[in-house]
Amino acid sequence: MAVPILKQGSLLIATMQEALTDHAWLEFQTELVRSVGIHRARAVILDVTVLDVLDSFATRSLRNLAEMVKLRGARAIVVGIHPDVAFTMVQLGLTLEGIETAIDLEDALENLGTQGKFLHNAT
Repeated sequence: MAVPILKQGSLLIATMQEALTDHAWLEFQTELVRSVGIHRARAVILDVTVLDVLDSFATRSLRNLAEMVKLRGARAIVVGIHPDVAFTMVQLGLTLEGIETAIDLEDALENLGTQGKFLHNAT
């Protein structure tokens, strides 16, 4: 698996380690959506900090993944989009409209922590 998925209570954290090929994105989507069900996750954090480019396929994959996670009953938050990447995405008309984002993992965890139930261990 190209993207490790960490379980923390009812939260899954998927941290990109490198840019993914189109095929790897599709495999990652399948694995993460499956993991939401297996672990009964209530939230998923998608950490893209290491990515210095989000092309149209990667952006569409993130949007699709967030929607799939939502359909499985979990909340998705994309974290770590660099300012230059955000600027380029907007210039190219690539958006993550309707998808929750956060500056970094700490910000996302703080946001989820204010919701109460996400950071507590769930079995």
